[in-house]
Amino acid sequence: MQTGCSFREDECADNYVPSRDGQPGKTRLLRLVFALILATLAALVLLPFAPISHGSQDTVPTVRISVLGLFHPDHLKVTAPPGQALVLHTTLGELVLEKSSGTDSATLRLDNDSITLTAGTRTIRATRVTITGRNTDPAGLLLSVPQKLTRRYRGTLEIRPFSGSLLAIVTMDRETAVASVLAAETTGDTPVEALKAEAIAIRSYFVAGRARHHEFDFCDTTHCQFLREPPPPASLAAKAVAATRGLVLAYDSEPYAAMYTRSCSGRTHTPTELHLPSSNYHYYSVECPYCRAHPVRWTTRISDAPHLRSLDEPARLNVVRRFGWASVPSNDFTETKEGDFFIISGVGQGHGIGLCQSGAKAMAQDGATSRQILAHYYPNTSIVAWPM
Repeated sequence: MQTGCSFREDECADNYVPSRDGQPGKTRLLRLVFALILATLAALVLLPFAPISHGSQDTVPTVRISVLGLFHPDHLKVTAPPGQALVLHTTLGELVLEKSSGTDSATLRLDNDSITLTAGTRTIRATRVTITGRNTDPAGLLLSVPQKLTRRYRGTLEIRPFSGSLLAIVTMDRETAVASVLAAETTGDTPVEALKAEAIAIRSYFVAGRARHHEFDFCDTTHCQFLREPPPPASLAAKAVAATRGLVLAYDSEPYAAMYTRSCSGRTHTPTELHLPSSNYHYYSVECPYCRAHPVRWTTRISDAPHLRSLDEPARLNVVRRFGWASVPSNDFTETKEGDFFIISGVGQGHGIGLCQSGAKAMAQDGATSRQILAHYYPNTSIVAWPM
């Protein structure tokens, strides 16, 4: 802050003017002192509103994702990857998992409303366990539902009892989450421009789609976005995420939770067509030439299909929650009765709203850029750099 005068007497001498009695005038000096006091007070008042510079970890946006919830686990295992350490934090103390120490894994069992944590010869009973790297940093970790599934994550992990099972929530860097979803949702032969388009759609969903759950931001199923493990840094999926870092889809300058589907029936749907609530973006029904020429056809047989109607997503969801997602793969179908069974024949995979993954892949193979793909499936939107 510049006041016009330092506290060195020789630098302030020119600010003295003679008074009427011939003594150095003090009026101007008093004014300068008063101005200095006011400036100092103003700085103190404005200080709380000044931007504060944090370390890179503080400025990285994160998302809280419930993982492995489909298994409703009452027993989980956490393992530190080779060469890394994990710290398990509880209110009664900490445990360190590290291969060099002889104990690199711990089991967590649901015990009524608490968790019994066992690592080596130590056992701790806790109501909540938080797992980080050293200095509470995010870390790589392996999380297992014993005898069923093991997945690798990077972030911090919270485990606590919830509704009769163990709830596992990974807090991870948003870009790591985008890459993990992109790798899970696409195939290895997807062109990079289609990957970039979907990466932007996935990130848009993470930015604008919160509030689907009370205890966490998102789940790792298709209810939100399918998520597995982060892809290797050299993979096309990781490169597509890096190339689009921070970019989201916006409508009227606001990001929206972009929807996408595996394969449409040749023309995408709108939420209104499927009896779904609308969002801040008005989806359009657009032609999908690839799916029109190469439709994915399917036929299933189920024992009961009450209130199931074509182009009714809530009714379809009620059925697939009972019989599995493969029972009615899309909204475009016909239904016939055969004895005690319903024969359902249809086309497409998924709800059919927004970006069609099959169509986007074909567009990219024909030379379309990610921006052209997004402009086709999400008309009247823009791509903006969202603050990181």
